[in-house]
Amino acid sequence: MPVGERCGPNYSPAGETKASPIDPLDPYTYTSGRWLHQDKLERESRYIQFDFAALCKKAVELCPGAGRVMRYEKKEGGFNRSFVLIMDDGTRVVARLPTCIAGPRRLTTNSEVATMNYLRSYTTLPVPRILDWSDDRSNPIGAEYIIMEHVAGVRLHERWSTMTGQQHMLCVKALSMMIKEMAAIAFPGYGSLYFSNVLIDPHLKLEFVDGFCLGPHCGATYWNCNTDEARIYGDRNHNRGPWLDVPSYCSGLIDAGLARVPKSKIQTDERLPYQGSIAEHIRLLSTSREVIERLIDSPLLQDAASPTLLHADLHKRNIYVSDDDPTFVTGLIDWQSTSVEPAFVYANETPDFAAHPDHIPLAGDGQETLAGERKLGEDKKYKDALLCSKTFDVCMEGFVPKLRAARALDDTLLRPFRYCHTSWKDSVAAVRQSLIEVSQKWKELGLPGLCPYLPTKEELVEHKKQYEDFETVQKLKLWLIRVLDTNSDGWVPADAWEWSKMAHRDAFEKWMQTAREAKGTGHDEMTEEKARKMWPFDER
Repeated sequence: MPVGERCGPNYSPAGETKASPIDPLDPYTYTSGRWLHQDKLERESRYIQFDFAALCKKAVELCPGAGRVMRYEKKEGGFNRSFVLIMDDGTRVVARLPTCIAGPRRLTTNSEVATMNYLRSYTTLPVPRILDWSDDRSNPIGAEYIIMEHVAGVRLHERWSTMTGQQHMLCVKALSMMIKEMAAIAFPGYGSLYFSNVLIDPHLKLEFVDGFCLGPHCGATYWNCNTDEARIYGDRNHNRGPWLDVPSYCSGLIDAGLARVPKSKIQTDERLPYQGSIAEHIRLLSTSREVIERLIDSPLLQDAASPTLLHADLHKRNIYVSDDDPTFVTGLIDWQSTSVEPAFVYANETPDFAAHPDHIPLAGDGQETLAGERKLGEDKKYKDALLCSKTFDVCMEGFVPKLRAARALDDTLLRPFRYCHTSWKDSVAAVRQSLIEVSQKWKELGLPGLCPYLPTKEELVEHKKQYEDFETVQKLKLWLIRVLDTNSDGWVPADAWEWSKMAHRDAFEKWMQTAREAKGTGHDEMTEEKARKMWPFDER
């Protein structure tokens, strides 16, 4: 049966006569996994209604000599669904559709395609060629889409374990030179790259080179597209760029944080003290604005704030290499949400191919790292990873001046920037801790005058209690990630769902038993109600 006849455009997850929702080749439904938290919402947010037959027809038209799609492979990520379409003449193309949580409509697709086309035109980076695309879901396919050439080679993460140490080092060097080429591009401001004719307010366009402009940032930081965010926060943020200078960019971060603070107290009933009240968030975000304004006046930050475009997710799964010569990079994929940021945003980002061995977990054991192997005398992998890490550091230091200044910064300077736009989600304790650390090291960091945030002794005492709860929740989640082999969202592979649910319930019961036993042992603050609220997942 031709692929186009397999599933029609009116398929729904509840359909009894259509393809089963658990069919891994169902084009419309997310089938790769389930979630231990908000499972129904997570899966619904990844359902895509479109005409799969029309998508296949369009792909065939783009392949001279092809008559039809013979078969396809379905690939699922957190925000997109891709299909490797194999034609009857052997030609392969990739069709990629964003889910509703990938980013703002039209802008996300327009920006991704514009970024890829710009890089293909003005750099030597191995970016896949776009064959066709649409950011208007009123097209015959019924969804935004990108159809591109299939990259030759194999994913780096599939090839990495079979490579020699010398090959690892040469591959890291080659990828570092690609980062150098990306970082060398000069931009007039901060935001996302678009085609000049993108349908946005002309006042929100910064002309770049012919055919391209900078426009509003389309990343998740500024849009409430993630699961259930639109319902909780609404759409009150109107400061999404583009920004001509660093103060304006930083103002956008604070405004994003303020826009996520609910107006109604109804939404705060289930929150614990460390998470903070509406009034506390507004006060600390206002203080954060003052602190950040002072920080960006520092020459240290100014020297590390050059507008910089880097791949948003440059890890082994998004890198293709030649199977014959894995030191030769054949393609860089998934440019979604790539944007122009101050260089200091990338200061602490290290790709997985260059991770320090002390931070690389051993397979099958989330608590041990390659450092453990070294202690056991099995240090080949350790030395290999250390060489890759050093090669990357040397390349960044020697060839990427924008990142050199950023990577030299004391991390304390950057922490207020990390939590201000997610304060309601991460807690007021996390925001306050970043401000306390800056205020305590203000003079040591060489900053002039006094820090705008000077906590009282009473505030520090109360914060200590709240931050302990914050850290307890973080440690609890990390423990669950290891024990259940999941991630921070509670995702597990579909074939492990039943086991994961049982293991999760067992872990929850043990946690609650610990809370019950804490009563009368000097830990009276840990009540059953508090323990239940601290638990990060709801599938129990």
